[in-house]
Amino acid sequence: QVQLAESGGGLVQPGGSLRLSCAASGFTFSNYDMSWYRQAPGLERELVATITTGGRTNYADSVKGRFTISRDNAKNTVYLQMNSLRPEDTAVYYCYAKSLWYNYWGQGTQVTVSS
Repeated sequence: QVQLAESGGGLVQPGGSLRLSCAASGFTFSNYDMSWYRQAPGLERELVATITTGGRTNYADSVKGRFTISRDNAKNTVYLQMNSLRPEDTAVYYCYAKSLWYNYWGQGTQVTVSS
């Protein structure tokens, strides 16, 4: 059974940090490009960051220099380190796995940036 389980969300003050984790199971994690998406209320889901099977990374302009995506294939886990958080980063953050043939979504974790 395929599962992507996000964790690490919560409430943080502006300027603070959070680290999201996404633990994968039920598929060969190392064969999948992994991404984080987010969706704020009333807005479309948007791509935040991607890390390929080869370790290449890509970021949305809005998070460059503040967020870092990484993966640990031994632990079947992808991370999103978020620093210098802003109120506009408030959203539900989703983990996404993609290969040539299949793709999977996690259930999401809420991140709220507020004083």
